[in-house]
Amino acid sequence: MERNAVNPVSWSVEMGFNQGEVVSGHSRTLYISGQTAMSSEGKPEHDGDMAAQLALSIDNIEAVLAEAGMSLSNLVRLNVYTTDVDLLFQHYGVLAGRLGAAGVAPTTTMLGVTRLAIPGQMVELEGTAVA
Repeated sequence: MERNAVNPVSWSVEMGFNQGEVVSGHSRTLYISGQTAMSSEGKPEHDGDMAAQLALSIDNIEAVLAEAGMSLSNLVRLNVYTTDVDLLFQHYGVLAGRLGAAGVAPTTTMLGVTRLAIPGQMVELEGTAVA
């Protein structure tokens, strides 16, 4: 698989994401449903703790990727939904650090929403990966 960043501006790269990516030579695409701070038993975790919810949401993204034989390095698209954009920005380093460690800067959209499907959940991550 070959990935080529498309960045007509440079500010997004400094924030850890590309404006676009051209992916060629891939043979598999994984579409990842929204992942929140849910335990493996399906119980919501870390009520009121944005940093912990964000970390567990990333862990859950990684679990889906691993099950498909992929890793964060295969992530080409990440949608971030949050009930509190300002609070999420205070803890965004949790996400940016994990993506940076994987050497990936997926195209990203962040949206503020009034609530998520599970009461108490503050962040949900949805992605697309290619291998």
